[in-house]
Amino acid sequence: MTPGKAIRTKRRALGLPLAIGLALSAAPWSLSQSGAAAAEGAEAEAGPVPVEQPLPYSHQTHVALGLKCRDCHEIADPGFLAGYPAEVKCMACHSAVKTDSPHIRRLAKHHADGEPVPWNRVYRVPDYVWFSHASHVDDASVACETCHGPVAERQALFQEKPTTMAACMECHARNNAPNDCDLCHDPG
Repeated sequence: MTPGKAIRTKRRALGLPLAIGLALSAAPWSLSQSGAAAAEGAEAEAGPVPVEQPLPYSHQTHVALGLKCRDCHEIADPGFLAGYPAEVKCMACHSAVKTDSPHIRRLAKHHADGEPVPWNRVYRVPDYVWFSHASHVDDASVACETCHGPVAERQALFQEKPTTMAACMECHARNNAPNDCDLCHDPG
């Protein structure tokens, strides 16, 4: 049994009490989301704002060279996160490519010092949500673009798709995936 199935099996045993508790706790949250929706509307008018990163990185450039998502973003056990690339992967090419760039010099310094580049996350789900990249990518064969948008076309990344409960539930419904509360929420 995979870790995800074991967790889901344990969670399903709690059933109705969990559903009632989540419904009661979601009411104030859903009211607060109307303000968030207004803020998202204002952002849509101004256009998306890329997340500032410590080093510029073009997914468009690197994908055009043949890199795939999983070449850089490994999903290590237990599969919750898709990680950032190790600097050694970047330096496999950049020890000889664009070595005169100040940004590549900073990358090389991180590598030489054994310090990871402090990348800023673009997507985040709340801590109380159980989410597994492995369940989506490996088990269900969901393409990265489904949740992250056309990253291969981007010079800089911004959150293109919502990670709200409603968006996830709509996607699950469209794809005939389970929508049980305890699939994503830990009752403990």
